[in-house]
Amino acid sequence: MTGQEDVAALLLSRFSLLTKLSQDDRNAIARLSFDIQSVPAHHHLVREGAPISRCCILLEGYACRHKLNAQGHRQIVSFHVRGDLLDLQHLPFETADHNIQTITKSDVAWVPSSQLQRLLIDRPAIAHALWQDALIEASIFREWVLNVGRRNALTRIAHMLCEFAVRAQALGLGTTDTFEFPMTQSDIADATGLTSVHVNRTLRRLRDSGAFEQDRHVARIRDWTQLKSIAGFDPGYLHGLGIAA
Repeated sequence: MTGQEDVAALLLSRFSLLTKLSQDDRNAIARLSFDIQSVPAHHHLVREGAPISRCCILLEGYACRHKLNAQGHRQIVSFHVRGDLLDLQHLPFETADHNIQTITKSDVAWVPSSQLQRLLIDRPAIAHALWQDALIEASIFREWVLNVGRRNALTRIAHMLCEFAVRAQALGLGTTDTFEFPMTQSDIADATGLTSVHVNRTLRRLRDSGAFEQDRHVARIRDWTQLKSIAGFDPGYLHGLGIAA
């Protein structure tokens, strides 16, 4: 399992993508207290309505953020990978307004909200990084709203695959040719507002087009240019978290 120094290094790596940190900033991050845990797949890290006293960092594995309607149907609003701060949005609030759940077996680190709030006051560069991180997530949310509301099934799924490929490459979790993709057809359905049957049919269309294929939990993009064209994908909304053009 990852140790305290490894968690601090992961945070430093992420924040360094967003702003320039001084040695004092780095020392302040190193002094944070992390409670590191291994949790199983489908484990609720945060439940809507629960009190908030700490924030979660995903160290290994995959997770999602989701909401449930009155009938208990799930809408996934984001997927998350190693290095993501899973509930930064909850930092100024007393209770959670959405759920966070693992997709795979995962390692996570919890840090007290009070310590992060103190960093926001004492370390302006870290506050800037956290602010940027939250704003990039908001940008991704807007793209997902557009995806569900105004794109057809083929384009929705192709766009989601393009985003995941670019983010995986940026974080060293794969390339835009091959990357781990552990989401089930049910997960994809809940993220795109489709049924599992429709997802299955659409993935088959993407495979038949020669742009994409999947072998168990490994995705392979056979024709990046074609998949981008199907998706109408422009990574600008990732604001630098993605590297593929």
